[in-house]
Amino acid sequence: MRTITLINGDGIGPEISDAVVKIIDACALKIDWEIQTAGADVIEKEGSPLPDRVINSVKRNKIALKAPVTTPIGKGFRSINVKLRKELDLYANVRPCKNLLNIKTRFDNVDIVVVRENTEDLYAGIERQVDENTAESIKLITRSASERICKFAFDYAVKNNRKEVCAVTKANIMKLSDGLFLDSFRNVSQNFPQIKVREILVDNLCMQLVQKPEQFDVLVLPNLYGDIVSDLCAGLIGGLGVTQGANIGENYAVFEPVHGSAPDIKGQNKANPTALLLSAVEMLKFIGENGYADKIEKALYSTFKQNKFTADLGGNLSTTEFTEAVIKNLRQ
Repeated sequence: MRTITLINGDGIGPEISDAVVKIIDACALKIDWEIQTAGADVIEKEGSPLPDRVINSVKRNKIALKAPVTTPIGKGFRSINVKLRKELDLYANVRPCKNLLNIKTRFDNVDIVVVRENTEDLYAGIERQVDENTAESIKLITRSASERICKFAFDYAVKNNRKEVCAVTKANIMKLSDGLFLDSFRNVSQNFPQIKVREILVDNLCMQLVQKPEQFDVLVLPNLYGDIVSDLCAGLIGGLGVTQGANIGENYAVFEPVHGSAPDIKGQNKANPTALLLSAVEMLKFIGENGYADKIEKALYSTFKQNKFTADLGGNLSTTEFTEAVIKNLRQ
């Protein structure tokens, strides 16, 4: 039996975590879930939204499934996601964005993987108050981090039978920082002659994504662009509620949905667990449990085929009812 850290989050996190655990249990895969709480709910008790016990649990088990955690805008603690990525050196953020059956979108031919550098850029948090009217943030780009994420993108393309990797920058304006990222991409690409390469400016990419998204395969981007573009790609396939994510490093990996904690519907049995479930599917593939991953994925898609959805996707099922529908398909 494998032990996996489960960070059940706050807001709707515990509800969708419970749903995903029930689905995985229903397919008879034996996992010992080491449950860890984090976020706004633990600050008063432990003085931190991310206690050391959470980090230690992930280090001990190597793998974690994480539900969403609230991050206040403009005040309060910094993002738990950012801290996790830095503490565990989870340098690669991977977000597959592919159309799902019976989820209506403006496009029906999207199959893009966003590979985002996760540790530096403006998200390094190097800021200072110059004076009362001026604040400054430093954009940090290094060759080592750039080459590492580009190599990850090409390795991912090879492993998953992808044909092209496209580097996304604003190197025409930020010639030093984004220029360094682009130069690193070009250097790494020489080791992968079997993969097509492409370069595009981030503003042009955004325009083309909402015109012809089918032309893109694997995108590799610095941190800030990757954050923005991955949400754009999620919108192409139905929104954050159906988009999975993974944060991967040399020693540890944390799998999580892209969406937030939705505190406005906390405890109402409305939340759709799809994004966390798909993240769990990616986690199972990562640890070599491909058979169980495929089985769960098939059951989820069968549920979609039956037009069984929660309200956020145009249906009328509760979280519990949706979970039961997936489990029923899993057992057929």
